[in-house]
Amino acid sequence: MARKVRTSFLYFVALIVFCATLYQHYLRDAISAASATTIVQTTTISSTVHNAVDENTPHNDIKINIPPRVAPQVNYRWTISTTSILIPDWELLVIVSPEDTPLLTSNSDDYVCLYENNQVSPAVPAGILPFPDRATFKCLFPKRFRRILPFKQPMFMKSTENPLESTTPAPELHRWTYIVYDSLTTDNDVVLFVKGFNNRQGINREPREFRCIFGNDLNNGVRTAVTTSMQEVFRCQLPELTDVNSADEDTDQQRIKVSLETVEGSKVVPSVAYYTHSRKLDAGKQKSLLCASTMVYNVGKFLKEWVLYHSRIGVEKFLLYDNGSDDDLGKVVEELVQEGFDVKTYFWLWPKTQEASFSHSTIYAKESCTWMMFIDVDEFVYSPSWHNSLQPSKSMLHSLVLLTKFSSSSTHDRLVSLMKVSMPELKLGQVRIECHEFGPSNQSAHPIMGVTQGYNCRRKYENRHKSILLLEAVDDSLLNVIHHFSLKPGYRSRKLNPKDIVVNHYKYQAWPEFKAKFRRRASTYVLDWMQSINPNSNDRTPGLGFRPVEPEGWPQKFCEVEDNGLKDLSRRWFRVESPSGDYQMAWQR
Repeated sequence: MARKVRTSFLYFVALIVFCATLYQHYLRDAISAASATTIVQTTTISSTVHNAVDENTPHNDIKINIPPRVAPQVNYRWTISTTSILIPDWELLVIVSPEDTPLLTSNSDDYVCLYENNQVSPAVPAGILPFPDRATFKCLFPKRFRRILPFKQPMFMKSTENPLESTTPAPELHRWTYIVYDSLTTDNDVVLFVKGFNNRQGINREPREFRCIFGNDLNNGVRTAVTTSMQEVFRCQLPELTDVNSADEDTDQQRIKVSLETVEGSKVVPSVAYYTHSRKLDAGKQKSLLCASTMVYNVGKFLKEWVLYHSRIGVEKFLLYDNGSDDDLGKVVEELVQEGFDVKTYFWLWPKTQEASFSHSTIYAKESCTWMMFIDVDEFVYSPSWHNSLQPSKSMLHSLVLLTKFSSSSTHDRLVSLMKVSMPELKLGQVRIECHEFGPSNQSAHPIMGVTQGYNCRRKYENRHKSILLLEAVDDSLLNVIHHFSLKPGYRSRKLNPKDIVVNHYKYQAWPEFKAKFRRRASTYVLDWMQSINPNSNDRTPGLGFRPVEPEGWPQKFCEVEDNGLKDLSRRWFRVESPSGDYQMAWQR
């Protein structure tokens, strides 16, 4: 009897285990089905749209393998419409839609990026993207989400708001390495600036491999041919506006999206760019003979010296591509404008796109400037012959492009004659000037009287060069490499003798200044100092390594020649004495 009871008890336990196992399998299958649906959906989106996966992974090599672990989904009502791009250093560039930008009326409001599980990151204002105007912010992408694919866009909201649940899932992040990030419309075509294709210097895909698409529904948009494909610049034929949207002829009101499509596979590149009317820099009362264009980041302390000096020797207009400055640059620009200097700022928030910004400026400023000088804010044009002049003169730089003498100096006469000889049948389209690279000169902080007064020791030989470009001479591809451009047929470049004129490049400054530069290399095709590759490249700083750690003996480095030429000249030109006998430089006041 006892054996029968024990047997029945064992059967009963086995039955319970069997039922529990069936129920467990049922739950697992249900969850797996739901997860599989999510995986299929996200995989489809990622493979066709190529949104954010890994900012260091080339788009052609992406093979998405989403693990069984799926990030929890938090669905919110999106009160402010935004698009977010994952940029380097795990930052998000959050772009508010043109429709919602006017809603951000109060500067006192604090905004945040809200991620899954109510993770919050402060949203820091980054500037206004033009054409159409769009407010931008930067948020830090939380560490806890950096290993969960696919990356999701945050909800953008006021810090005082409470999010409401919705059935709409958060879209995926765009990745910076594969996106149409800007556009510019000319009278004849549309120029797109695109990451993801021509990633290596000198290797460019054929225009026939692409099409441009216009329309808010890009899948059904109007397609036009691509005429050039060079670096990050793609030029497109203009669409018929009536084909894009016949209901409204005002493209600003329509806010028509524009993107690039690969012919093979018909893959549309994600885009934050718009097709608008032709845009040009305001020429003012008359077209300037000589302008200067450069990309800037946190150069407020340097800008006055650079503008004052170059304006006195011939630069009439300054076009600054602001790469996301968070110092007092805007205040300094406003002060310069109030003092009568023609300084314009163009918000250009895209990282490592210096060449693209130069290409943009050749089109944007073409109706306002005849010649454009491409030098950085730590670079100053200098000629030893100018010591013969008691005061600076605009003809000092104008003579380089007009080929007219401004003095009887034999040095200057020789410079002019050099530019007139050889290939007279070709027009002068570009002037190239060699650089002298200055070292820290025993400075431990930014010199209070300015870089031209504080740094006077340099390397012996010239390295690289800068250019002054005739804008009508630039090739249609807009190709440029380290401050010089390819020219149209019929134009030539002239390299000037460094004994006659040079650019003083104050490249290796006091360590705190150089350390800030370490993070912000602006050129697309110049090595990132933090990547441990090609240690012998000329782009690298000798002895620096791959981390922003001050090398031993930094204040004395790169000092092979003591050079006080520009220091003495600028002190004579711009020295302002006080009644007590002390003096300041003009840019200190």
